[in-house]
Amino acid sequence: MIYTELSLTTPALLFPAISLLMLAYTNRFVVLAQLIRDLYTKYKKEPDIVLKDQIKNLQLRLKIIRNMQIFGALSFFFCVMSMFLIYAGSIFIADIVFGLSLILLLGSLGLLVMEVQISIHALNIQLKDFEMDLNHENKE
Repeated sequence: MIYTELSLTTPALLFPAISLLMLAYTNRFVVLAQLIRDLYTKYKKEPDIVLKDQIKNLQLRLKIIRNMQIFGALSFFFCVMSMFLIYAGSIFIADIVFGLSLILLLGSLGLLVMEVQISIHALNIQLKDFEMDLNHENKE
């Protein structure tokens, strides 16, 4: 195994990637929060089991996105910490801290995949409901 010493530029390469991920996560969060508010208002006016299930699904997705953001922020934190440690000359500890930041980033991305799967499942449920409405209209 060939090992090259960690330099300041290696963790710095993650800055744009983590920043863009955090922006994307925040956008997902804002959109879902607004959708929950809208659906909740509809539900209060006219309770419906489909709306209730949609709101529950969105609540789960918000929790996952919150964890994605936490993992991403911690990844960013440890990435910066590893740069500081490199600057301070603590290369061994910097390697460990940088590895931790990569693991946290992987966790964040894993949660992203989970949230996307839940999102697709929710859309498929919605489309089935739409198809049932279409079939009902065609029979009439």
